[in-house]
Amino acid sequence: MKLDLPPDWKKELQEEIKKEYFQNLLQFVKQEYEENTCFPPQDLIFNAFKHSGFENTKVVILGQDPYPNPGQAHGLCFSVNDGVKFPPSLKNIFREIENDLNKPIPLSGNLERWADQGVLLLNATLSVRARETGSHQNKGWEIFTDSVIRIISAKKENVVFLLWGGFAQKKVKLIDQTKHLVLTSGHPSPLSANRGYWFGNKHFSQTNKYLQKKGKKPIDW
Repeated sequence: MKLDLPPDWKKELQEEIKKEYFQNLLQFVKQEYEENTCFPPQDLIFNAFKHSGFENTKVVILGQDPYPNPGQAHGLCFSVNDGVKFPPSLKNIFREIENDLNKPIPLSGNLERWADQGVLLLNATLSVRARETGSHQNKGWEIFTDSVIRIISAKKENVVFLLWGGFAQKKVKLIDQTKHLVLTSGHPSPLSANRGYWFGNKHFSQTNKYLQKKGKKPIDW
């Protein structure tokens, strides 16, 4: 499988992508895409990195793995292609933005507009077999994406990490909280949101206040 990382990220991750586990991972993914229907499309596996360059990244949102249904996943966590019905978690994200920032719910669930402003929409696992959630977990993707988080933490300053739900919150140990802002809450999925663990977290306004305080342009959510 072609390693489709843009040059700036490839430079930052050059030691990681040489490692044996990563080469084995690429081989596994290549075989999976040859033998099964997998998502996102192969040329969009590293899409999050293409939209949010290393220097440009100022917010990191962490998801678990791509949507497993046809037409949804395009390489950015929580995001779907234009014209695709909003999955429940994304609907709740937009509802929280509406409540927090008084912004209307958008017509499209495509979050490339966030990514292009420096929001790295990173899934812990970057590929999945169709209709089989978690089917590409524990094959090496999580080692790779943990390294991405570590490198951002080590080499950058004043990045906002949004960790939603128990899985994402475990990544807090990878982040130096003396130089970055970490915001945690329940997951936006209906199960968590309806129990009161999501709505009212005000993560989007808090993120923008922090960025402005640090002299950075806020995100147009």
